[in-house]
Amino acid sequence: MKKDSRLSSVLHAILHMAEQDKPMTSDVLAMCMKTNPVVVRRTMGLLRNAGLVTSERGHSGGWRICADLNKVTLYDLHDALGEPSIFAIGNRHERPDCLVEQAVNAALDDAFADAQALLISRFKTVTLAKLADDFAHRHAKYRQQKE
Repeated sequence: MKKDSRLSSVLHAILHMAEQDKPMTSDVLAMCMKTNPVVVRRTMGLLRNAGLVTSERGHSGGWRICADLNKVTLYDLHDALGEPSIFAIGNRHERPDCLVEQAVNAALDDAFADAQALLISRFKTVTLAKLADDFAHRHAKYRQQKE
C-alpha cells in the first residue's frame, strides 16, 4: 500500500513559502518538493479552501501563506487535506462471519484507534511557527558549519 505523503509535502512547501516575501509559483514549489506542478496546485487548492493560503494570478502571482503560523497546527493541515488515513495497515475483511477474524479485527481496531488518537493529539500541539523556528535554527547551524 502506498504511503500518503501529502502532509509532509505540504509542510515542506509551507516552510519554503514562509521564507519568501513574495508569492511562490506552483512550478517553483514543485521543484522544491520534487513533484509535478499539477500536484502542487491540487494540494494548495485544498489549503486555499481551508483559508490557509491564497493564490494570485498573473506574471508575479503564485501561492502565499495567509494564516498566522502561530495558530496553524499540523492537525489543521491534516484536516485541510481531508484527514487522510494515518496508517497504511488495516484489518482484513475477507470473512466477516469468521470468529477469528472478528477477534483479530476487534483487537486491531482498538490499537489503531488509540494510536491515531495519540497522533492527532500531538498534531494539535505542533504549530507551523514551531516548525519554521526549527528550520531557522537548523539553517543557521548549517551556515555556521560551512564557514
